[in-house]
Amino acid sequence: MRFGGLVLLAVLAAACGKAPTVIDGSSPSAFAKSTEKARRDLPIDERLVFDAALRSVGGRRYGDKDPDAAAREAYNGMTAADVVADARARGIE
Repeated sequence: MRFGGLVLLAVLAAACGKAPTVIDGSSPSAFAKSTEKARRDLPIDERLVFDAALRSVGGRRYGDKDPDAAAREAYNGMTAADVVADARARGIE
């Protein structure tokens, strides 16, 4: 019975885990707040990749006059883990 109680407790603890932050690209201020919060969801070693991805999104489209708007559009609705995966797919380490 003790083992079953421990398993149940572990399952409940896992279910109560915090959902990842979703990046909100609807406005510059919402983007800044949500990316800062999403960044905290990452392990420290992935935060540099996340930061580099946010800075390099303008390179995707050479005609972008507003790289910040391009970042808001590109990363809207993504989590920090999604951003890191996208960055690694583009060769950013």
